[in-house]
Amino acid sequence: MLQPIVYQLGHEPIKDHCFAPGYELLAVTKDNTVELYQTQVNSKTKPQLITTLKGHDKTVTSVDISPDGTKILTCSQDRNALVWEWNDQAGDFKPTLVLLRINRAATVCKWSPNGDKFAVGSADRIIAVCYYEAENDWWVSKHLKKPLKSTITSLLWHPNNVLLALGSTDGHVRVFSGYIKGVDEKPEPSIWGSKLPFQTLVGDYSNETGAWVHDVTFNKDGQGESLAYVTHDGSISVVYPGGEGQPPAAFITIKTNYLPFKSLLYSGNRIIVGGHNCNLIVFEGDQNGWHEAFHVEKQKDLIHDVPAVEEDQEISSHDALNMFKQLDLKGKASRPNQKGSGKALSTINQNTIASIKWYEGGKVSTSGIDGKIVIFSV
Repeated sequence: MLQPIVYQLGHEPIKDHCFAPGYELLAVTKDNTVELYQTQVNSKTKPQLITTLKGHDKTVTSVDISPDGTKILTCSQDRNALVWEWNDQAGDFKPTLVLLRINRAATVCKWSPNGDKFAVGSADRIIAVCYYEAENDWWVSKHLKKPLKSTITSLLWHPNNVLLALGSTDGHVRVFSGYIKGVDEKPEPSIWGSKLPFQTLVGDYSNETGAWVHDVTFNKDGQGESLAYVTHDGSISVVYPGGEGQPPAAFITIKTNYLPFKSLLYSGNRIIVGGHNCNLIVFEGDQNGWHEAFHVEKQKDLIHDVPAVEEDQEISSHDALNMFKQLDLKGKASRPNQKGSGKALSTINQNTIASIKWYEGGKVSTSGIDGKIVIFSV
């Protein structure tokens, strides 16, 4: 495996990140803002901060960049979503209003493959499918509601730009039609169905534990003919639909002893997962069964001594808190990360991997609670 590329972008948690097409623009969530960085493909040089998008007054939960790279979509616990576009006159990104019509936090947002609409999940048990209304210069929404009964935690569009897979805290993964008349062309019949008016439910799946669903995705190389998802019980489920109105041709759940996975990617016969284990794990298989293949990072031991740092090196808030605890308990404080005084995980990520995205050349990028963006070749 090639040496991973690590960008330490401060110590605040990065809940979500996204690269623009071309991978020269990076968007990361930081509390109630989104930071935009200029970067170069496969460069080890730390990205340069361009600007900070400040339009939300509560935690930004998700960010996505449109397929053409011209628009940035954000959503937040403040119940709003914004579409940011570059404004030449102002010399900065300016937001466009989105009429979500939800009463609770927006939890996740995704552009459709064609970039002409997007979906926003919420804690209001609603999916808002949004499209642009040029007359009023805003984005309006249609709601997917029934039979949703809990917070939407994840969603992803099918390659046909119409179907939408979503996971929620009731343990269910559902596949809906997000067809918008006047925006979408009539979709070709597929294994998911032939007639797909808006809000048609074409799939509803749950494993035996009914654990929270953390992430869901279609098979990237299989034209969306199967999907996979991860749940809070540390398991991975793969669904192969059997055709319109038919039960699944195969429904495989891989139970593991790992801590919960937070995000996954699915391509061909390979699934890449990451989460509270702070390491990427690859599973391989097909309709006949799946198995664990390898860890992306070798873990010989769980922890190791942290090497000494320079005196002027920035320390995290967690380290600072430990220093004050030592001062309170012992009357003295030792500087954290001095040789022999601390421990660290043997993985690059020192805290939960929050999201995984595809990167150039089949590589993957991760964002973590430790403030790192890491690019792995898998």
